Amino acid sequence: GKRDYVDHVDKVDIVGEKLSKKLSLCCAFRYGRDDLDVIGLSFRKDIWIHHIQLYPDAGYKPTLTEMHETLLKKSGEQSYPFTFEIPTNLPCSITLQPGPDDKGKPCGVDFEVKTYMAKAAEDPDEKIEKKDTARLVIRKIQFAPDNTGSGQKAEICKSFMMSDKPVLLEASLDKDIYYHGEAVPIKIKVKNDTNKVVKKIRITVDQTTDVILYSADKYTKNILTEEFNETVEANASFEKTLPITPVLATNKEKRGLALDGRLKEEDTNLASTTIMRPGMDKEVLGILVTYKIKVNLMVSGGGDVTVELPLTLMHPKPTGTAHLLYSELCSIFYELFSIH
Repeated sequence: GKRDYVDHVDKVDIVGEKLSKKLSLCCAFRYGRDDLDVIGLSFRKDIWIHHIQLYPDAGYKPTLTEMHETLLKKSGEQSYPFTFEIPTNLPCSITLQPGPDDKGKPCGVDFEVKTYMAKAAEDPDEKIEKKDTARLVIRKIQFAPDNTGSGQKAEICKSFMMSDKPVLLEASLDKDIYYHGEAVPIKIKVKNDTNKVVKKIRITVDQTTDVILYSADKYTKNILTEEFNETVEANASFEKTLPITPVLATNKEKRGLALDGRLKEEDTNLASTTIMRPGMDKEVLGILVTYKIKVNLMVSGGGDVTVELPLTLMHPKPTGTAHLLYSELCSIFYELFSIH
């Protein structure tokens, strides 16, 4: 009935449709080009997979929802309802942005519902023909909690040669969680007791993608750099709020940047920050995404003063009830029943 399934931290939306024969829901991590599979190299690792047999009847009887009833009326007696419960410890959907010349499916974590006709009930070595298979990619997403926190603060006191007193820099955020596309106001305080001049303030935001499933690779990519021509004279103070807005639109060409999982060619956004539950196994998550803000004072005569703040980017929780559009339902039916 929909493509997006929400991780509410303590539970995940149930995946429910109607299909026939056998089906599976698979969460997989793709870390290489799928066109290399034809030469015997597989760059896909299944993180979690679950199978259901719908026909012949194997005793599987899901609890029917209103969406089940609607789909059953439309598709007739030859259809079979099902539900999947996604475990709470699985990662959310993430896509690593491909380069201009990259082809095939991008790397990342995805979820796929697959229905197929098999000759045997349990035969892992059976080769399933594409013409006997229908696939539907879905997406696991997470929304920010209602309480966005009180904000982070960091400060540093740095001394320079030939100066008896230091520079004090303090940077703070007014809340812990910001939404994608929302301006992030950074409150900056400077107490310059030196004989040097702060020439300008530079603010950067870095995204760090920790790929932990198949290696210990960690990639850090800059997603925002802004310089503000704010000066702080010797023996003077400064206080101002400087806004920044990290967005994907200014980072479209950066290969390997982590994005929220995308369906087909639709637009998406920077990947949401990975939220870890207590006791969660990091390796199951496949990819961890974090963000860091750096506030840098550029001081005359060389040297600088820098503080760092963690940044959490997430989606706001939708208000009201989301209704399935007829056009989206038609699209889902088309994909489920098209012979590939």
